Amino acid sequence: MNKFIVALAAALIAATVHAQTWPSKPVRVIVNVAPGGVADVTARVLGARLTETLGQTFLIENKAGGDGYIGFQDAVRSEPDGYTLVYSPGSSVMIAPHIVNRPDLNPTTALTAVAATGGVSLYVMLNPNVPAKNFDEFLAHARANPGKLNYGTPGNGTSPHIAGEVFNREAKVKLNHIPYTGAGPALQDLLGGQIELAFDPGVGLNAARGGKLRMVAVAGPVRHADFPDVPTLDEKGIRGVDGGPHFGFYAPAATPREIVQRMNREVLRLMQEPQVLERFKALAVNLAKPMSPDEFGAYVKGEYARYEKLLPALSIPRQQ
Repeated sequence: MNKFIVALAAALIAATVHAQTWPSKPVRVIVNVAPGGVADVTARVLGARLTETLGQTFLIENKAGGDGYIGFQDAVRSEPDGYTLVYSPGSSVMIAPHIVNRPDLNPTTALTAVAATGGVSLYVMLNPNVPAKNFDEFLAHARANPGKLNYGTPGNGTSPHIAGEVFNREAKVKLNHIPYTGAGPALQDLLGGQIELAFDPGVGLNAARGGKLRMVAVAGPVRHADFPDVPTLDEKGIRGVDGGPHFGFYAPAATPREIVQRMNREVLRLMQEPQVLERFKALAVNLAKPMSPDEFGAYVKGEYARYEKLLPALSIPRQQ
């Protein structure tokens, strides 16, 4: 028994020392979506500041595809030593597992929650070729052309995908879903006219400001300050369409607790910096309330359970 206690104490001391010296080399941050989306941009904003404050490079590495699972797979195969992290949209963690047929890999158990950062409102963006100058005209056009309009999303099971299907149900329309590997590629095809609209997570705001896209509604709690005449969907009587769960940092499940806690504290501190807040505001990201790793983990479990009930109600099937 005494030997066990000594061994346990030695292990605890070693873990504490490891956490105190972490990071002592560059840290990989796997972003499981394509470059150019809100998740990618916010990861890079925080990665740059983490590099400065912690004294080691935080390398942002995009691993898109497989509805987020290519990035997850890379992470869970890595050593759980704090030098491989994941930065993911909440939809990949809390929604996609109910759709993607990967019984071997559930991100809610293979990863541990580290720190929540924020979520997005979605913006109903139209290619200018769609004959609608406002939301009412768009809705009338969509109802008159069932199945003829395509909306792009960052992928199956993402928040914009779920938002589009909730919109179909609540607005009594039929829009076709076109999945991409990220919000950036979806935006490019929207600008090019290959798709007619998107429930955009904010990457298309500059294009809308420049007149290259037409914003007709906000799927979120408030109107956007730069588009004060564009209504929210709630104002139009269409409920339940939102940007989904928070983005956040995760680590392989066996990562030392002390490292997880240190990373959490550092991210929460950086999220209060004016320069970070300004970048998040420019991307129209709604900040998550400060959460400890345990609180973020509880949030993940709660949202996972909520979508487990919602997806069957939307007739969104699991992949075969």
